[in-house]
Amino acid sequence: MPSKPDFRSRVVALELDGDGAHPAAWRKALHDPQALLGGQRIRETVQAADIAGFHLATFKDSRVVDDGTSGVPTRIDAVQRAAFAAPITRSLGLVPEVGTLFTEPFHVATQLASLDYSSQGRAGWLVNADNFVEEARSVGRAPLSREETASEAADVVQANRRLWDSWEDDAVIRDVATGRYLDRDKLHYANFEGERFSVKGPSIIPRPLQGQLVVFAPTELIPAVEADVALVSADSSDELAQAAQAATASGAQRTLVELDVVLDARGQRAAERLAELDAHEQWVGGARYVGDARGLVELLTALFAATDGVRLRPAVLDIDLPELAYKVLPGLHESGLVTPPTPGTTLRETLHLPRPVNRYAAA
Repeated sequence: MPSKPDFRSRVVALELDGDGAHPAAWRKALHDPQALLGGQRIRETVQAADIAGFHLATFKDSRVVDDGTSGVPTRIDAVQRAAFAAPITRSLGLVPEVGTLFTEPFHVATQLASLDYSSQGRAGWLVNADNFVEEARSVGRAPLSREETASEAADVVQANRRLWDSWEDDAVIRDVATGRYLDRDKLHYANFEGERFSVKGPSIIPRPLQGQLVVFAPTELIPAVEADVALVSADSSDELAQAAQAATASGAQRTLVELDVVLDARGQRAAERLAELDAHEQWVGGARYVGDARGLVELLTALFAATDGVRLRPAVLDIDLPELAYKVLPGLHESGLVTPPTPGTTLRETLHLPRPVNRYAAA
């Protein structure tokens, strides 16, 4: 009998920043705004996503101080939130957004490698290349041009990949007889020379458990940035499938389409909920679904023919996350296209991505 092809579950990711994706989400949140600055709120949202069976969660970040209209004047760093979530989750991938333009590349590499260890191989990196004047000023730099932005982001990702490989997998030997903790021949200089910076290396953290973290990047940075997963956006849900196919053609190994979500909830229609939120502040975004859970299951089932998964951006976490957990995910499981993540698997395994060979050991 012919062998059955390997089944690859579609991936359902969730953005867990703040109170939700809508700029007025804080007005409908079921907690005090200051709770966003404490660990309990992080615990509640990440464990809810973990128990529900989402494959991974992303955490937005920015250097820019909020102007106060969102009700929350500041936030906890995305890597810190992911690190806090690591020991209190079992199978949820943890993918913080980390900037490339105004952050020291060596620090990014070591922070993310540490996150991979604390999460037992469930860490990823959402590449951010926001080029705001305020962010540049915060570190004493000038904003970059469009061309410089893409090349800088590409250089930072490449420098990180070299730093992650600067320790071979078996560099730590713990040889008591000779008093050696490391085999120094298995540590390598990264020797990366970018257009505007250089990194000598090696890293101060052993090679991540996954070899290299899973790198996510928006399609506008691909193929300049060497990413494992492309985040595909479009102006409407009707255009997402075509956009995902284009991203695959451009060389992306995996694609996740981006979808804003407002669901019927608590006896109120989704359109009414959105109108109430927009009355405070208009939600400017891309592809969006506004309706009931069954309709969202049908839309995602259709989209999964063209993409490896979806990143959902709930309008209000306290209201939309329970609907997604109790109605949408079970419907997707029934379709057979989505299976829950397995505790103990790495994020690379969840995404069916191979563990990279160490470039220096191979050489």
